[in-house]
Amino acid sequence: MNVLSSGIDFSSVKNRPAYAIDSVDHALHLAQILRQEGSLGVSEAAERLGVARSTAHRLLSMLVYRDFAERGDDRRYRPGPVFDVDAATQVSDSRLLRRVVLPRAHELVADVNETVNLQVRSGRQVSFLVSVECDRVLRVGDREGRVLPAHQASGGKVLLAELTDVEFARLYGDGVAGPQGSGSSAVDLEALRAELARVRRRGYAINDEATEDDVTAIGVGVRGADGRVVAGLCLAMPSARFRRADVARYVGALGGAARRIERDLAAA
Repeated sequence: MNVLSSGIDFSSVKNRPAYAIDSVDHALHLAQILRQEGSLGVSEAAERLGVARSTAHRLLSMLVYRDFAERGDDRRYRPGPVFDVDAATQVSDSRLLRRVVLPRAHELVADVNETVNLQVRSGRQVSFLVSVECDRVLRVGDREGRVLPAHQASGGKVLLAELTDVEFARLYGDGVAGPQGSGSSAVDLEALRAELARVRRRGYAINDEATEDDVTAIGVGVRGADGRVVAGLCLAMPSARFRRADVARYVGALGGAARRIERDLAAA
């Protein structure tokens, strides 16, 4: 699905290929879900992809064949040996986050009528754990499973702002960001530190076309039980619709949703 769903060709946006192969796309999406959430049943896979159970079963079987998945005695599929799987607690946390955030994300979309995303950090990248589109003709599309450089994404900057000086130095060191999805491989550490200081002062971050032309996003932090930010809750919109005068309203809506998510996490 195009990042901007409107039928307009934004040449620098990461669009779905013109000759996309749906079966490949579905298999890769399932692999992303397994990597992020830890396990998946056939019915769940079918629902997430919007395909028949038989199709989901064939896709999962192919992932098993290529070692991207393993099938347990409980008939659930888990990440296979191809993946360097994180600790089980991290997988469990991702599943809990998704379950708790999804209904709140739908509420937030209904409130502001822009696309809502939840980003979690892994090293110097963030991945989209939840993505709920608004219903406007011109909108930012579903980005679930996508990966972006943390230092450019709004949710990533909120997460990086929580790092101590020691953690930041360990993560970025010489300023080389490594593999990332949008061009430059180097990070301007001085500029990034200044940006993160601004994020800490004002409590939110903005990504103004840093990762994709014509897309602007605003993010706030969602805190875990220990008080540290565990995810970035973000609104994404076409830049043509973004107005600085609306930032306070967006941040207020995001902050209210983040606090409700934190209460739900504490009660889960």
